[in-house]
Amino acid sequence: MLIEFHVTNYRSIRDTQTLSMVASTDNAHLEASCVETAILAVPKVLRSAILYGPNASGKSNLISALGFMRSMVETSAVAVREGQSLNVTSFRFDSITSNAPSEFEVTFLENGVRYQYGFSLTSTRVTREWLLVYVERKAQRWFEREYDEKQDQYNWYFGSHLTGGNQRQVWKDSTRSNALFLSTAVNLNSDQLRPIFNWFVNKLIVISGNQLFSELLTMSRVTDSVFKSQLIQFLRAADLGITDVMPEMKKGRKFNVHLGTEPAVENQEVDIPSATFLHQGKDKAIAFEFKDQSHGTQRLFSYAAPVLDALENGKTLVVDELDSSLHAKMVRFLVNLMHDVELNKNNAQLIFTSHNTSLLDTDLFRRDQIWFIEKDNESASQLYPLTDFSPRKGEALEKGYLIGRYGALPFFGEFKL
Repeated sequence: MLIEFHVTNYRSIRDTQTLSMVASTDNAHLEASCVETAILAVPKVLRSAILYGPNASGKSNLISALGFMRSMVETSAVAVREGQSLNVTSFRFDSITSNAPSEFEVTFLENGVRYQYGFSLTSTRVTREWLLVYVERKAQRWFEREYDEKQDQYNWYFGSHLTGGNQRQVWKDSTRSNALFLSTAVNLNSDQLRPIFNWFVNKLIVISGNQLFSELLTMSRVTDSVFKSQLIQFLRAADLGITDVMPEMKKGRKFNVHLGTEPAVENQEVDIPSATFLHQGKDKAIAFEFKDQSHGTQRLFSYAAPVLDALENGKTLVVDELDSSLHAKMVRFLVNLMHDVELNKNNAQLIFTSHNTSLLDTDLFRRDQIWFIEKDNESASQLYPLTDFSPRKGEALEKGYLIGRYGALPFFGEFKL
């Protein structure tokens, strides 16, 4: 489970911003919204969180930052070549930060162990990387590397709890300046570090404006009879009028782009997973293609595999603009799946951005599950929780937000033709 995420100097985010999933001492919706951890420092972790803010406030950048961190962990050791630039963008409205490293850190819980992992980097190199592991309330520093610009070299530290013997030197020597040590060591068979790597790759799902990814993920799993049964139950529960989903394959084209000294594009024909949807007509079932479904149905279908996967395997699902093309009650349906202790037995989490103010409802969310983000006078995004305002129990949150009580509202100037 995600406990905290910190990001500094990334896109519209200049100063360190922290998204915390640590539950407050509030007793509202304890069983539905919180997971007890048996860890004194973080006794309860939230199952969900919602983030509000005007357009261009930084909501998408916060989600993008988490996705970037995940991508670096997964690919930096194998997909990034020596000397290749890293696709990171710093805060550009400040002459100091525009040339400074961006920093990312996650604290998460996996198999009863609390991990704190982070790194900082520029477009040319990783400048710092660290891992702390909390065992029996005590922090163990497993490794750290930091780039010394004057000496043009890295200073390394390996703690006594990091196993590997002579292999640690091999991992160190194999770590390129634009790759992560964590990724490199796991790629070279570090079993001890694999749980940290696996959490990012297998337990963290980030959907940031790319519906096609999750659509194909759901399509590709329809051939699995167990998943198909769950999918149909999911779609029926959402009252979309779909009675069955029939898997099929369609011809499509795959483009591989190689960005070397001589860029090349490979174009080949491939089979792409697809599906036909059956709706019950007056006297028979009628088949429709995916493109014939409403945008909302397409969107919900796209979310089906990530949501069901998260529930089944205890994953953290992070979605930018979850409510795009979805009715507010459909979003409530998804949130309530996460809050259902019978369905969510493996402690899945849902974190998402939204513009739908009707979801500002204390019957749906605790006050510590609601976050806001807005830009200050220097165009830097500021993230803060609703609890900063100490709203009363029973306070009309939607009304309070819309009248500006909590900030994070758009402001409009006068417009004339």
